[in-house]
Amino acid sequence: MACKHVDSRELRVPIPAQSVYREDCTQCFDSIDDPDGLNVCLYCFNGGCCAERDHAKLHHQSTKHPLALNIKRSRKKIKRDEPPQKISKLAIAAETEADRYDTDTQVRCYECGVEDVDKQSGKLPTVVEGILKANTFATQAEVQAWEQEITPCEHTLCLEQEQGRQIASQDLGHCSMCDLKENLWLCLQCGNLGCGRQQFGGIGGNSHGLKHTELTSHAVAVKLGSLTADGAADIYCYACNEERTDPELAAHLAHWGINISEREKTEKSLTEMQIEQNLKWEFSMTTEDGKELKPLFGEGFTGLKNLGNSCYLASVLQCLFSIPAFADRYFHPEDPPPSTPFPAEDLETQLRKVADGLISGRYSYPDTDVIASEDSPYIPHQKGLAPAMLKHLIGRGHEEFSTMRQQDAFELLLHLLKLITRSSHPAAVQDPVKAFRFVMEQRLQCFSCNRVRYRSDEQDNISIPVPVRRKLRVINSDESDEKPKDEFEPVTLKECLDIFTGAEEVELTCPACNSKAGFTKRSLFKTFPDVLAVNARRFELVNWVPTKLDVPVIVDDEPFNLDGYKSSGKQDGEELLPEEANTAAGGTCRFTPNEVALEQLEAMGFPRVRCEKALHATGNTDADTAMNWLFSHMEDPDIDTPLNLGGSGSGTTSTSVNPESMEIMAAMGISAPQARKALKETGGDVERAVDWVFSHPNDQGEFEDDAPDNGNARNEEAGKTMAGSAELPAKFRLRSIVCHKGASIHAGHYVAFIRKPIPQEVKEAWVLYNDEKVVKAVDVEEMKKFAYVYFFHRA
Repeated sequence: MACKHVDSRELRVPIPAQSVYREDCTQCFDSIDDPDGLNVCLYCFNGGCCAERDHAKLHHQSTKHPLALNIKRSRKKIKRDEPPQKISKLAIAAETEADRYDTDTQVRCYECGVEDVDKQSGKLPTVVEGILKANTFATQAEVQAWEQEITPCEHTLCLEQEQGRQIASQDLGHCSMCDLKENLWLCLQCGNLGCGRQQFGGIGGNSHGLKHTELTSHAVAVKLGSLTADGAADIYCYACNEERTDPELAAHLAHWGINISEREKTEKSLTEMQIEQNLKWEFSMTTEDGKELKPLFGEGFTGLKNLGNSCYLASVLQCLFSIPAFADRYFHPEDPPPSTPFPAEDLETQLRKVADGLISGRYSYPDTDVIASEDSPYIPHQKGLAPAMLKHLIGRGHEEFSTMRQQDAFELLLHLLKLITRSSHPAAVQDPVKAFRFVMEQRLQCFSCNRVRYRSDEQDNISIPVPVRRKLRVINSDESDEKPKDEFEPVTLKECLDIFTGAEEVELTCPACNSKAGFTKRSLFKTFPDVLAVNARRFELVNWVPTKLDVPVIVDDEPFNLDGYKSSGKQDGEELLPEEANTAAGGTCRFTPNEVALEQLEAMGFPRVRCEKALHATGNTDADTAMNWLFSHMEDPDIDTPLNLGGSGSGTTSTSVNPESMEIMAAMGISAPQARKALKETGGDVERAVDWVFSHPNDQGEFEDDAPDNGNARNEEAGKTMAGSAELPAKFRLRSIVCHKGASIHAGHYVAFIRKPIPQEVKEAWVLYNDEKVVKAVDVEEMKKFAYVYFFHRA
């Protein structure tokens, strides 16, 4: 039966900039590998499942797009009657989708009721071919995100080559100082060929390329195996110690008789090896006797694929959707999906898609493409789900999360919580981030007149300092020259909380008695959340670079009591600082920088303006804290703008913040301390202030020591219900953790451990979520000591 829509003027081949959702449904994780396949709309290229949920049909009903391309994919059964062809030369021949799968397609028309429209009719041949050849959405997003900002440098732009010559082909076959025939780097200045450093994956290297640079000071080299005919290559500048580009690479190679158009790539690039290295980071997946841990399957035991440095996202999502508030908010298997014209671009849809994928158990079963014999110790894991659409939405417009680079899991958590709060929530449900929210109360007391000020601010996490105490190391004479790894004394969670809530001195001029003796400042809990997110800060600056330290923090599985960290509020007999402090004689509460810290910072070479700004932003305590702030805010556009807290000669006070602006930012999920500081830093402009918050994810804001509050919380003044609960006892129990392996939070690998019931077991147990692998954990006690983010649930 013919279809009247095959010549529709709306039918067009997808252009490169368009997203083609031809791998999985935009509203669930059903995919082209399922028996019913996936229907791709021929008009907008939305992908919809066509099994019992039939999201493809829902898409047709809402858009009236009649034609869809059904794609089914099945793994090829390969039978080898002969041994594989011997590899005669080193070359990378990437296995294509066609090599791995058989793909069946047919065109369906919902309006005409035709199940198999002739694919050769009308515009269908070109449109179908365009869809099948187009990059999938996930691939397209990955390609865009991996575009690194590698630039030329003075050494590549001003390269002066020695007298040219034709390098014989046999001389391009091995290192000039050894017999290595791979990982070879050509010095573009003199034509020397030297092997590179030893690389991940067992690729050899004796660093003779680096040795050549040390002997000759020649800076720029190109990796021969990475050369492609279109001019792409790995170029490294040893002087900058960075990857670079060379706009004149073809000419520079021709100088040595190498025609780049004839070159074929034979080795992985540095970026490809970096991706592979991050994917290979392994947490222990075996028991003490060497047996592989048994995978877990079913409801709540679904893994997430690593999309290339996306383990930070996977670990956070696993922890979030194990929280009842998030499951209740987004897991509605019996409800129809949200009504939206572009489901892949809708945060609500994608969060519900991920909730269904992780919680339902629909996709948690062994990978059927992996067949292990009875004698094999290998146990097939699940394929895992690819949350590419959610990752794209979370990262859209964000300088870091939009890339494929490894990121800080805690920063991602804060960013995601903000996005969720800013999104709309139907009246029947509530923002799940409320489970994280609580109120901290800060108490300031003047050393001279003993007057006090209380201020309350809403938060959704705490970041606790971990004290560093190195163990004494006995050096033996027979030790190798390699620097031994530092070991640290363990600390308790209580010790970290004591430091976090401890009193500290701040240098401020009292607005009541004008004393410069300073204040004591302490922050305690006014209310407690249902879920307490805790970030353990285990870093110190080594050569001006933040370096992670493996300081063990002892955390018990048993509930612990936070009653001792609750603020008692204003006490009888305490006298509050006057409300008119800002307009008292002399104008504002003046900021006096800590002279000792200011002198230390200036001695390091920081300009005075930056030093004062850093001390003010960090509580005026010490040079180290201010220095850390400076390194985090070097790129701020206003870093060299003098600190302006208002003055006696002005009719306005720059420290005052418009309450309406605070309310607008609070509605976006931005905490009061962050909103207050952002508005001050941007002159009260709400739009710029929001940008400032998202460009300073580590900045917790300020409690505004120099603004009157008279002990009334802003939430109370606005007549709102205070976040969290003040009821005691406040007992919390560890429920999940995000762990990290690697020297930096921006490299290495993240996993999640979650304590939950396991089928056929009486007691709850810890489960390890390592990308797509989900197993019962065996080493959680050791991992708890070094967790990066802890999630405590109120007991």
